[in-house]
Amino acid sequence: MFDDFFSWAGVIGVLTLVVGILVKVIGFPDQIRKNYKRRSTEGLSAWMIVLTFIAYVLWTIHGVMQNDMVLVFGQGIGIITTGVIIYQILVYKNKK
Repeated sequence: MFDDFFSWAGVIGVLTLVVGILVKVIGFPDQIRKNYKRRSTEGLSAWMIVLTFIAYVLWTIHGVMQNDMVLVFGQGIGIITTGVIIYQILVYKNKK
């Protein structure tokens, strides 16, 4: 059991999980706060955010189909955070 964890694949798997979670619980929320303070999403690529949202949705569906709740939870957080940014893009675009 621990042999797999301490292999290169195990180390990369853990790092992928940790960094992925940090992006979703620190990176995107920080961007959301900045957008809110500025009341603008200027400088953000709307297409990049939309494509990221779609990727999170597809990974979540894949996780459900594979019955992988870690994947569903992790990607679900991404759906929420990128969804908020998409909402901000739409709201702040109309305030110009």
